[in-house]
Amino acid sequence: MGRDNVRRISPGPKRDRELPENKIQWRRSQEHYELFKALVKWELDDELQLMQKRWKTWTNKRLSEAGLSLFNLLAKPNGRFFGDPIISFSAQSGDNLPWHGFRHGDIVILSRSRPMEERCDEGIVLDRNRKRIRVVFKERPEALRKGVWRIDKGANRVAHDRMQNALDAFHSDDSEMGTPLRDIIMARVHDIEAAASQTPDIGGLKKQIDRINLSKYPLNDSQKEAVELSLKSKLSIIQGPPGTGKTHTAVQLVRTWVKRGMGPILVCAESNVAVDNLLNGLLENEVMAVRLGQPVKVRENLRSATMDARIAEHPDQEKVKMEKDYLEEVQSELKNLKGREKGLAHRDLNKGWKEVKRLERKMAEDVLDDADVICATCIGSGHEMLGHRRFPFVLIDEATQSSEPSTLVPLVRGARQVVLVGDHRQLPPTVISRRAEEGGLNRSLFERLIEAGLPTNMLETQYRMHPAIRDFPSGRFYEGRLEDGESAKLRTAPAGINWPDWENPVAFVPVEGTEIVDEMGGSRSNMDEAGCVVELVKGVLDAMELQTSDIGVISPYAGQVRLLNDLFEDAGGLAEGEPFHGLEVKTVDGYQGREKEFIIMSTVRSNSEGEVGFLKDRRRLNVAMTRAKRGLVVVGDSRTLRHDPTWASWLDWVDEKGLMAWHLKS
Repeated sequence: MGRDNVRRISPGPKRDRELPENKIQWRRSQEHYELFKALVKWELDDELQLMQKRWKTWTNKRLSEAGLSLFNLLAKPNGRFFGDPIISFSAQSGDNLPWHGFRHGDIVILSRSRPMEERCDEGIVLDRNRKRIRVVFKERPEALRKGVWRIDKGANRVAHDRMQNALDAFHSDDSEMGTPLRDIIMARVHDIEAAASQTPDIGGLKKQIDRINLSKYPLNDSQKEAVELSLKSKLSIIQGPPGTGKTHTAVQLVRTWVKRGMGPILVCAESNVAVDNLLNGLLENEVMAVRLGQPVKVRENLRSATMDARIAEHPDQEKVKMEKDYLEEVQSELKNLKGREKGLAHRDLNKGWKEVKRLERKMAEDVLDDADVICATCIGSGHEMLGHRRFPFVLIDEATQSSEPSTLVPLVRGARQVVLVGDHRQLPPTVISRRAEEGGLNRSLFERLIEAGLPTNMLETQYRMHPAIRDFPSGRFYEGRLEDGESAKLRTAPAGINWPDWENPVAFVPVEGTEIVDEMGGSRSNMDEAGCVVELVKGVLDAMELQTSDIGVISPYAGQVRLLNDLFEDAGGLAEGEPFHGLEVKTVDGYQGREKEFIIMSTVRSNSEGEVGFLKDRRRLNVAMTRAKRGLVVVGDSRTLRHDPTWASWLDWVDEKGLMAWHLKS
């Protein structure tokens, strides 16, 4: 079939009602292009409009209580981070900062008081504690110590631009970028399984396949089979249910590519946390990997593997430093020069800065040339530093949390063998725009290819959960295929909870409380459940078997997370040196990919209408139920939860196993 050329495609999105339907198989490039160009634009437009609407209509109190803004902050310089200024912000009153939602790596907007009317600075959160939040900027804000400041959450325009560029490259026959796998990705081949399972003829791969011996690799049978099939295929999918070692499997697959001399290799994931996990695994396996992206977003112990750190170690770095020092000295003398001397100095400056730029580009190229693997977020792989470099081998972890346009960003760098790793039974891509979500932006390429008939290579041995915790998710979400890699003896029930059955450390605590809609109207809380959770955590800590860092408290609702954090503060505090320091209280979505020895979940919903909201998403329930290694306690109102078929099924399972815990109700 002939391919459409992007030059004939109108760049502007059509009106909502004229957009093409989101399909599983795309016969026409133009329809795919038009739809996703519009959805990506809507996502940014609606995020910006939502942000601006809040600034216009919400009071400062409401913004603060929602955790979206911090006000009346004093600022002071706090050193440098890979050359960029760090600014520390603290409350003008000298008290602790109020509760807020800013986390490491978040984009923030700095203003005095009215971000819509002022010139603003954009920064990235480095870290935070109760007293201050530190932000890295490209340049130091003016008049830093004068007056007070305001910080707001920002929108990611860079992601929008790179996804739009990826769509252009994916559909163009003239672009230097793109991928020969386009027809398979579009699912417009006659037999997608047959087309995807062909071995690509790159780097002598076909000749190498039979020589690859995985017997000495630390892989179980299903992991080994997934790697073998992926190495033989142009495009493959590895499904990793909770605790089955999908990132470990991904690392071993990349290690195989490296050992066979394949490359260059691009390894991506949707989040910085997941990229760091991949990078850590590769470095532990002595793979020469370089992390692309801003060091501020990278885990501290991995920053030595970032581009900035590697460039800082380059032999030409001293030459660049000397040249910069000389040019800055010339610059400072300019005001004392006149006439011809001043003209010559300007000429020398222009020539000198061009040489500095040339050397910096050369250093970056050298670092990239020496690396076996480049690691980046999906959006980060669109960085201009990579120029027009092409990567025939691409692995994407967390592929089910990446929207289709985001996944295309690494793929259009010449991908010829692609492995997508993820689990479509867990949470989908996060989409802010309601209309973009309805248009299908929240369906990953991973999921669409499965629907189009591409089979998955599923990992079947889980090493995280006690068999009792694994039992329901395996049967409900994975056709009963999950096996246990660890025995129950190694996953003993935590002390401090009077379990209904000590051999099966799962409990449901029925609390018929009252759900409250917060004044923002966007979240909910339940004081009765929150109080019960605090008492349960105290009981476990009093038993002195588990530490706070072993315990996770989760809820589908940010309002409940805020309430729980406030209660733990009132009960002794979460700061260093206080009783609950190290306890992580997060939303279910914030716990995807995470694990703890013991998990308590507060479901929140309690109403006569049987409305369960977020809880009706089976994937969210799956994530919530599979974070715990040794014990899981769910607190909720069974009358409300039973209105949802999946929750009703789980509660029937609880009844059947005798795991109802009326006696744990505080």
